Amino acid sequence: MATCEVKRIKLGSQGFEVSVQGLGCMGLTGHYGASKPETDAITLLHHAIHSGVTFFDTSDMYGPETNEILLGKALKDGVREKMELATKFGISYVEGKREIKGDPAYVRAACEASLKRLDVACIDLYYQHRVDTRVPIEITLRELKKLVEEGKIKYIGLSEACASTIRRAHAVHPITAVQLEWSLWTRDVEEEIVPTCRELGIGIVAYCPLGRGFFASGPKLVENLDKDDFRKAST
Repeated sequence: MATCEVKRIKLGSQGFEVSVQGLGCMGLTGHYGASKPETDAITLLHHAIHSGVTFFDTSDMYGPETNEILLGKALKDGVREKMELATKFGISYVEGKREIKGDPAYVRAACEASLKRLDVACIDLYYQHRVDTRVPIEITLRELKKLVEEGKIKYIGLSEACASTIRRAHAVHPITAVQLEWSLWTRDVEEEIVPTCRELGIGIVAYCPLGRGFFASGPKLVENLDKDDFRKAST
């Protein structure tokens, strides 16, 4: 039984329902300091579900890969059926060099790899983490559409895409959600992207709504960051 009530909403206009609050899992395996102990991380994930937060967000590049593996371990024994799972593809690291990829072969291979790491038959919401400007978005979406038709993913999302790209993608297959940074100090998305999503019936998933922790902790946050916290590079 949930210890508190968390409201649920329809994300987008295709019928996907999630908890109004989601849990971004990136920090469990690095980025915001050292990785958390596996048992503690799984306990946190289960506590979130019992509390009514059922919308989990991960990516193949968190870790990389270890975040999805962690989620896979946490989703055993009927837990998977109680939550909505979102993951992402599109950022590849080869010999330490970052590359954005969106070609059909990569899209399919990334999806298959995520399904295996998560140990699930289907991903609820599959985002393109960053748009590959070398590949027309229509080509990427056609492969994602095939994955929907094959039952490997249920809904398609984009992350950090511009308004024109969102429109072009949505014309190929309905986009359920756009993920973007949106907070009191990140407001540029309100000019074009937010109105476009509202017009097309696309849900918005805001990440870092508390300014990467600054609005929760204040200026002392910077003083207390671990040496391997990636936020140090932007402060």
